[in-house]
Amino acid sequence: MVLEQHIEELRREMNATYDRVERREIEAELELACAELEVIMAEQEGVIDAEPPF
Repeated sequence: MVLEQHIEELRREMNATYDRVERREIEAELELACAELEVIMAEQEGVIDAEPPF
């Protein structure tokens, strides 16, 4: 699954749930997925280098 699709799926799932615990779990997963997407985009744009310095 493409990361962008996964993010959209998580957003829909989060908006559809009324359980607080489940919502927090989805929010955490969504936050991680968005951060991962940001890193990928920054790598592609050459803004950051994800290679270790050694």
